[in-house]
Amino acid sequence: MPSSVAVAGIAAESESESDDQVQALALDSQAEAESTNESESEAESDSLDNVASRKRRRLSTDPSPAATTAGADDDDLGPSSINVPSRIKRKTAGTGAGAVQTKLPEDLPPAAVPLNTPVAAPVDRNTTFESLKLRPWLVQSLANMAIKRPTGIQKACIPEILKGRDCIGTSRTGSGKTVAFAAPILQKWAEDPSSIYAVVLTATRELALQIYEQFKAISSPQSLKVILVTGGSDMRPQAIAIAQRPHVVIATPGRLADHIRSSGEDTICGLRRVKYVVLDEADRLLAAGGPGSMLPDIEECLGVLPPSTQRQTLLFTATITPEVRALQDMPPKPGKESAFVCEVDTQTLAVPTTLHQMYIQVNVTHKEYYLHTFLLTEANLEKSLIIFCNRTSTAEYLHHLLRLLGHRVTSLHSRLPQRQRVDNLGRFRASAARILVATDVASRGLDIPEVSLVVNYDVPQNPDDYIHRVGRTARAGRKGDAVTFVGQRDVERIHGIETRVGRELEKWEEEGVNLESRFIRDHMKEVGEKKREALLNIEEHREVGGKRKRMKLRLG
Repeated sequence: MPSSVAVAGIAAESESESDDQVQALALDSQAEAESTNESESEAESDSLDNVASRKRRRLSTDPSPAATTAGADDDDLGPSSINVPSRIKRKTAGTGAGAVQTKLPEDLPPAAVPLNTPVAAPVDRNTTFESLKLRPWLVQSLANMAIKRPTGIQKACIPEILKGRDCIGTSRTGSGKTVAFAAPILQKWAEDPSSIYAVVLTATRELALQIYEQFKAISSPQSLKVILVTGGSDMRPQAIAIAQRPHVVIATPGRLADHIRSSGEDTICGLRRVKYVVLDEADRLLAAGGPGSMLPDIEECLGVLPPSTQRQTLLFTATITPEVRALQDMPPKPGKESAFVCEVDTQTLAVPTTLHQMYIQVNVTHKEYYLHTFLLTEANLEKSLIIFCNRTSTAEYLHHLLRLLGHRVTSLHSRLPQRQRVDNLGRFRASAARILVATDVASRGLDIPEVSLVVNYDVPQNPDDYIHRVGRTARAGRKGDAVTFVGQRDVERIHGIETRVGRELEKWEEEGVNLESRFIRDHMKEVGEKKREALLNIEEHREVGGKRKRMKLRLG
């Protein structure tokens, strides 16, 4: 689509010009603040990313009128991004992670706002959570999480869920779907606490853990008891926790179905009084047929829950599949109002407008050479990124290889024990690892604000999987990049992806960089040696780092 490329070029030119203006404004503001020796807000002085010494930041106690005014403006503009503390010291550059962020005047035209300015998800600034009829304690709890204005999906779904209607919500990745169902559920629970009040089913263990943590954070002013029921953990403590009647159960369908089949009635009887059932990532949960289908487990879980006329059912997804579409077209149940259907930017904007999508043509026999060279380019050397593969064997191989090549890397795939999956994801969130090599288990719902680049080492077979993968960056209005390695046999898949997202992928370019000539000149021998060593480590069942894996011996 040439017209899209032309528009992107014009936007890039205007962005570079506006960046110069904003940086000049930032330097002027900084110099003015240093000359008057007045502190900003207390929250900013406590920031771990502030370059000034802590003692010096604590000297001034009386905030200036200018700082007070700026704080009031921040409330009007809605939530701002949060700088996540990190043990890794970042470089401070004019446009880097440590750059000074400057508050822009409200009357500045939209074209003058640089795309890399950290902002929240697209919100309606004329709408507040109070106007959606949320209780003050919930509004304050969300504000403590820097969520002050509702996004489109939240604005549409929260009032309807509070009215008691079933809901089918579809919105692109990073638009705040978890808050859209968690906030009304918690408000209704606070009005009439009972157990088990809600069951949330989702596709992956990591996403279940993230939803669990978000429920805990939002409900912090209340005494909510929420449990996590996922695979890879001992079933006995989970069965005991279910029998103790928690308020909310966050589960993967397979493990909850295991409990229903194997545990007694004393354990699962609490599930028969559930008021809310949530299917998050409903397109994956309801996918019929094929290997890995979760539909049989979903049916078993729903079999012990109250009938649909006696509970509210909430479905949320980023992509619409035939199964989700069929549920939207179903007639309402007798005596119950029809389900509320909300679609926000699912077809016209399948991916965020702040996402820059690119491709690199590679020789499939030398993909790892291209990858290593690509990661060492000046533009990518400090970025936090996720590398997606189609197979667990590829992810394991790249983990070994990149570690031997000196990269700070970790991995996430189904072959890893659950404890190691959680630990690896925690290392990546804390920036102890710069690179996460993952299969599609990491493509659903994970919200890691630091991710600025997604690399598709393998082209996904399904265009919807591509949307979920690249949705790990450019979340909540931030800017991000996605680069796909395209081999000789991937052209047809790329055309399908371009049709689905509604725009063409641009060819990746960096000034003065030719990947092929660079890896042949600088990295050919090194990568070849480490490739053989990585394959040998995998063959000898060694862990990343050289230790031999502990193998369980089977007797008999």
